[in-house]
Amino acid sequence: MNLEEFRFSFREHRGAFAAAAMFVAIFALFIAKYQTGWTVPVITTAANKGVLLAIVAMAQTLPVLTAGIDLSVGMVFVLANCLASHLVVGTPAQAALGIVVVLAVGTLCGLINGLIIVYGRLQPIITTMATGTIYFGFALALRPVPGGGVQEDLADLLTGAQLGGIPSSLLVLLAIVVLVWMPYRRSTIGRAALAIGSAEGAAYMSGVPINRTKVVAYTLSGLLAALGGLFLTFITYSGEASMALGGTYTLNSIAAVVIGGTSLAGGAGSAIGSIFGAFVLRTIGDLLFVFDLDPLWQPLFQGVILLVAVSLGSLQLLKLRNRLDMFK
Repeated sequence: MNLEEFRFSFREHRGAFAAAAMFVAIFALFIAKYQTGWTVPVITTAANKGVLLAIVAMAQTLPVLTAGIDLSVGMVFVLANCLASHLVVGTPAQAALGIVVVLAVGTLCGLINGLIIVYGRLQPIITTMATGTIYFGFALALRPVPGGGVQEDLADLLTGAQLGGIPSSLLVLLAIVVLVWMPYRRSTIGRAALAIGSAEGAAYMSGVPINRTKVVAYTLSGLLAALGGLFLTFITYSGEASMALGGTYTLNSIAAVVIGGTSLAGGAGSAIGSIFGAFVLRTIGDLLFVFDLDPLWQPLFQGVILLVAVSLGSLQLLKLRNRLDMFK
């Protein structure tokens, strides 16, 4: 890679680099302040919480790259959690079949979102808000009260630590990036998503498959949200139809996407940045706890951080608009 290619790559991924640097700084402060310091249980717990939000943030990234948004990711997340607490139990073979069903349901939810948005010609924000409410209704029917279970051996394997103290959840996240995000990003559909987010009209005139690209983005979003809900079941060993939980993960996924450098206007960003954005958001919450900040003030500080991140993202759009105004 020559110097010019390096500069281009850095500019393309500078949001992800910034989020990664922010995470390293905040996490170092957290470890330095935390009483027990750098221990396997502390790192594993932090990794599990971070990975949980990172997976949902990845789900949010795909529609956002096409200049859309998915307000149902939190509810698909909750639905998958409730469904997994029923199905991912028993013998390893039964649990494996349950996992397949849970992921298939999440994928179907995403597919429904995409089909309605594309062929029903409805705005993504309205469509996913409505479908999210429906998905939560199914979750509530499955789990009127918290309960259920999960295959404990599998849960312990995926939420514990491997040899050397490496959290298993980080390996799970790496596998998701390698098996889902990287093939998608390098595919024709992945490149088309960026083209649509940048300028849908120009993409259409260039022969980019607009409809198929959007449907695939929302379908994969549903799959990733279901993966997050499945992982939540492994952590909690139960299912709960909580609207507050679904709403929190939806909003935090958007925050993580923005912190990770992905433009809410579409066309720029990556799931890698969103992953680091999720870890930043989670670590900030832990940091506020370590500094013994009143829990009532924590949402305020997180809201301020989100506002600053969104504002910084908007500045990029403002600069672009000002450059375009020169040609009027």
